[in-house]
Amino acid sequence: MGENGQARRWWEERWFLVLVVLATMIPLLYPPIPPLVDLPGHLGHYRVELDVDHDPLLQRYYGFSWAPIGNLGVDLLILPLAKLFGLELAVKLIVLAIPPMTAAGFLWVAREIHGPVPPTAIFALPFIYGFPFLFGFLNFTLSLALAFLAFGLWLHLARREKLRLRSALFAAIAIPVFFAHIYGWSLLILLCFSAEAVRINGRGRSWIRAAIAAALQVSVMALPLVAMLITPIHSAGGVGSGWFDWDAKWVGLMGVLRDRWGPFDVTSLEIAGLVILFAIVSPKLTFSRNLALAAILLAACFILLPRYIFDSAYADVRLLPYLFAVALIAIGFREPRDRRLGNAFALLGLAFFAVRLAGTTVSLATASNQQQTKLQALNVVPKGARVASFYGLAYAEPWALYRDIHLGGLVIARRSGFSNDQWITAGHNLLELKYRDAGAFAASPSEVVRPNGTHDGVYRTIDEALAQVPRDKFDYVWLINGPPYDHRFVRDLRLVWRGVGSELYRTAT
Repeated sequence: MGENGQARRWWEERWFLVLVVLATMIPLLYPPIPPLVDLPGHLGHYRVELDVDHDPLLQRYYGFSWAPIGNLGVDLLILPLAKLFGLELAVKLIVLAIPPMTAAGFLWVAREIHGPVPPTAIFALPFIYGFPFLFGFLNFTLSLALAFLAFGLWLHLARREKLRLRSALFAAIAIPVFFAHIYGWSLLILLCFSAEAVRINGRGRSWIRAAIAAALQVSVMALPLVAMLITPIHSAGGVGSGWFDWDAKWVGLMGVLRDRWGPFDVTSLEIAGLVILFAIVSPKLTFSRNLALAAILLAACFILLPRYIFDSAYADVRLLPYLFAVALIAIGFREPRDRRLGNAFALLGLAFFAVRLAGTTVSLATASNQQQTKLQALNVVPKGARVASFYGLAYAEPWALYRDIHLGGLVIARRSGFSNDQWITAGHNLLELKYRDAGAFAASPSEVVRPNGTHDGVYRTIDEALAQVPRDKFDYVWLINGPPYDHRFVRDLRLVWRGVGSELYRTAT
């Protein structure tokens, strides 16, 4: 029975909610290394973090310096977990935990807002596997999972009028959320502010007074600002760039669920959009004021934020899956509830969730198999080798995510070598580059090459990369999904391994 004395519907039962939360892990069970775009590069980063102090091979190429920045989520978790499980399994376990944590946060928020979890909330679950997660923004998605769990607790304590306890708890909770990633901390403050403003306004205060009171309530989460002042962020690109790039925002909007199959992913997004539109016009559905305001504020953030903040890419579009999720979670049923409509939404939502989950599972399994084939090249790479990897990216970027772009990170993770794919960004990345002899081929984005005949001012063509890479500074050149190239540029190289979509050349040094 529910709290109102009415019998629970099947989608409100705890066993069902637990099952759907656990089901979100299914796509990640098979791949030994989750095939997320940036994850192989992160593995290299974590290997340096763990072993650089006692590995002389790594010390030739990289350093690592801790700093109190808002981008440390997996960096901190990997320290104990890698000792227990080894690096690659530890990373998989962390990644495996993010979807169910996020799902639990979504459903907890829905429970606190609506009482019984509405069936429309099921439509929010596929957005866990949105663009930011599949792109491998690990600290970001971990922090968002923590933020939604924390927001559920904020709502729960407000419902029980335990405001002093809430203030004390959230002064502490804000700290791990911030250090996981500053985005999660910012979103948590936004969600809590909007909910508190609505709660106070609902008790008779004007919106201005409610906003002031809500700001005072969320100010208990301001302690991480000290860390931001202690460690100022330096960026070659300034605070932000790519403001109001409407074409990029539109592409990002259409790519919220971008994975492998364009029509499937876009149609899925349109279905979620239709659910939201139906809720707007239906007299039987309504929107929670708490979450409706949060969705409006998130939409404003998406519009106002630039594409890059302190060299961090996709600052605006990475919010979109969570904007859609909040909007869907906000949908509830007016009283008296139409049970037939509720059952229809539950079945449709479950079908939507199951189909998206199956598609993601197949997509990640396919990508994993392809990556494992390519990674056999590392079997002939000795410890400490310097490898220049070049991933071929078509000028007209394909819809399917380019998951092999950072496979070079496994050179560091498995062979304690040097790879040209790492991000070296002051204030965002604790990795330090020591091996500067590679020059323009020392770090990302030098690992990306375009087909010959295409120039975009950012990436080299495949022939340019092969001609310019310094042979005496690298031991191997690894071509991954490489476009056709002029073989005159590899005459001085020796082919030592070839597989599907992968070639490994030994330099003459």
